Amino acid sequence: MSQAFSNYVGRFAPSPSGPLHFGSLVAALGSYLQARSQQGKWLVRIEDIDPPREVAGVAEDILQTLQAYGLIWDDEVIYQSQQSEHYEQVLQTLKRQQLSYACSCTRKIIKQQGGLYLGACRHKAQSHQGNALRINVSKLSQPITHFFDQLQGQIKLDKQQANEDFIIKRKDGLYAYNLAVTIDDINQGISEIVRGADLLLTTGKQLSIYQLLEQKPPTYVHLPLAITKPGVKLSKQNHALAIDKKNPVPTLLKALDFLGHQVPDSVNKKDCNTILSWAIQHWQLKNVPKETEILVAIE
Repeated sequence: MSQAFSNYVGRFAPSPSGPLHFGSLVAALGSYLQARSQQGKWLVRIEDIDPPREVAGVAEDILQTLQAYGLIWDDEVIYQSQQSEHYEQVLQTLKRQQLSYACSCTRKIIKQQGGLYLGACRHKAQSHQGNALRINVSKLSQPITHFFDQLQGQIKLDKQQANEDFIIKRKDGLYAYNLAVTIDDINQGISEIVRGADLLLTTGKQLSIYQLLEQKPPTYVHLPLAITKPGVKLSKQNHALAIDKKNPVPTLLKALDFLGHQVPDSVNKKDCNTILSWAIQHWQLKNVPKETEILVAIE
């Protein structure tokens, strides 16, 4: 008998630049519980579109780690590296509709202008070969200066950044994160995005793409980040330790506690599946701390 799902579709989308650490687990767990508590689907997507940052074998290790913690996904795992055809179709659509343009400005030039791209190439006729591609934000009916987050509330974005034409394909030919993630979320029918608060400020750029493509955007939940000291999040770049696959229960309990859900003594000595069953039944977003950063001690 197949499982009946609601219309909710969530996802966890790690990049294979390092093994899952505690901060990654918090994001995975929060998105999983938000989906499962609403009888929704939970998908996993590997965001492998930046080869210089990727580590061989990590994608498989991430999937094994999720399984060890009882976080079992629905449907097949999608790899961004296999989605180029979809990205190119969208780039062609944007080009035809004059919603994007080629830009030859270097980082050095932009830095000299104060660090904000000022639209120097917007009206230049330049080849798309060998240049970056930028979205033409001036074509938006309304620049994205704010949005509502289901946990953090009303989020105000910097007006200058909201009006900046941002890159959707890099000069080196790699697809920009904001383009790829938005197209994947549209194609997978993602109804709500649950992720870390470090991505709050990129949400405006993704909402801009939704608007230009005339697609309904998802709702958003940005969870607090696990940090080791103010302003320093646990991350692969900071060489955060991989979570233990062989003894997952203590770390799972710690992640639930971080998300404002303390497992009772009658359950916390059980296995991951039993703990997750309890968590699905008792999950309430209102219990999750509304901070964007929470200090944690990592052994």
